[in-house]
Amino acid sequence: MEGSGTWQGLILVGIVTWICLSSYLNLTLKFRSLVQPWVARQVVGGVPLILRIQKYQNGVLDAFFSGLSCVVSVPFYTAFLPLLFWSGHGRLARQMTLLIAFCDYLGNCIKDVVSAPRPSCPPVRRITATKDEEDNAMEYGLPSSHTLNTVCLSGYLLHYVLSSLERENVSIQYYGFALACLLVALIAFGRIYLGMHSVVDIISGLVIGILILGLWLTVNEKIDDFITSKQNVSSFWTALSFLLLFAYPTPEHPTPSYEYHTAFNGVALGIVTGVQQTYSQFHHEAAPRIFSPELPISSYLGRVMVGIPTILLVKFCSKSLAKWTLPTVSYALGIPIRSSTYIPKLKLDSGYANGKKTDDTKNSVGYLQKLSEFLNQDSFDVDTGIRFLQYAGLAWSVVDLVPSLFSYINL
Repeated sequence: MEGSGTWQGLILVGIVTWICLSSYLNLTLKFRSLVQPWVARQVVGGVPLILRIQKYQNGVLDAFFSGLSCVVSVPFYTAFLPLLFWSGHGRLARQMTLLIAFCDYLGNCIKDVVSAPRPSCPPVRRITATKDEEDNAMEYGLPSSHTLNTVCLSGYLLHYVLSSLERENVSIQYYGFALACLLVALIAFGRIYLGMHSVVDIISGLVIGILILGLWLTVNEKIDDFITSKQNVSSFWTALSFLLLFAYPTPEHPTPSYEYHTAFNGVALGIVTGVQQTYSQFHHEAAPRIFSPELPISSYLGRVMVGIPTILLVKFCSKSLAKWTLPTVSYALGIPIRSSTYIPKLKLDSGYANGKKTDDTKNSVGYLQKLSEFLNQDSFDVDTGIRFLQYAGLAWSVVDLVPSLFSYINL
C-alpha cells in the first residue's frame, strides 16, 4: 500500500480542519435551523397514520415487534459479534463490526444535528419493553437507527453469502433478497407500530441505509486489506478514533446517542488493533471454521464458555483501570474534567473550576486549556474516555486475548 502515510495524514488533517471550521462557523446550528422545522412538521403530520395503525394493537403484536426490535438492536449485535469472531468467520465479523460502528456514528450524527422530535406520546402509544428501548426513546427521531442498521447489515450479510457461493444460484439470490427485504419491512413497520418513529424517520433510515451500504460495498475490501496490513494501522486508527470523539455534533439537548458512538468507536479501535496484531495467527482466511473437522460444535461451545466470562472480566478491569488512571492523568496535564455517571463524587479542582486557571496551575495548563476554550468546553467529561477505553479493551480481548487462550487450551 504505497503512499499510505500520505492519505492517512490527509484524512486526519481533513477531520481536524472540519472540526475547526464547523465549530468556528457554527454549522450544526445553521443546518438544524433549515431542516428541523420541516422534519418536525412531517412528524406531527404523520401522527394520524400511527394512530390508525395502533388501532390494531394487541399483546401478540406488541411482543412480536418488541422482540424483533431487540434482535436487530445494537446490544444484540454487540453480543453476537464475538461469537462470529470465534466461529472462524473473521472477515465477516470484522466487516460487520466496522459497518455497524460506521452506521452508528453517521446515524447518530444526523439524529443530533437535526434534533427532530419523535411522535408525541400521548396521543401516540409508545411501547418500550426493554431498558434499551427506553434509552432509544430518549434519542431524537430522524433517522430510524433500527431501519438504517437493518438495511446495511442484512444487505452486507446477503452480499457476503452470495459472494461466497462457488457458483451463482438465481433462486438463492432471489430468496435471499426477498428475506432481507421482508426483515427490513417488518422492522420499519414495527418502529411505527411501537410508536417509536414516524414515516419520515423510516424513509430517511431506508435512504441513508441504502447509500451507506452502497458505499461500504465499494470500499470494504480496501478497508479490510488495510486492517490486515502493517501500514501504521494501530497508530492511524488510534488517532482517527480520538478525533471522531470531537468530530461529533452537539445536539439541541443531551441524548444517549453520543454514548453509543463512544462505545462503538472504542469497539472499532479494539477490533482493528487486535486483528492487525494477530491476523496471521487467528483471523486469516484459512482459520478453522465452525462445523468443520478442525472446529466441531463441541469445541465451539467450549470457546463460548471460556470467551464470554473472559471478555466480561476484561471489560470490568478496563473500566476500573480507566476510572483510576484518566482522572490522575487529566489533573497532571491540567485538563479540566467532570463526571456525571462513572465517578459521581469527582469534583473539579478549584484551579480548574469553570475552566479558569489559578496561578498555581497556570503553567501546567497551557495549550490543553486553550484547546478546551476553543472547543467551547468548560471541562471535558471523563466518562467519555472511560467508556471508550472500556469498550476498546473488551473488543481487543475478543480478537486477541481470548483467541490466545483458545490456542493455549487447544480449543
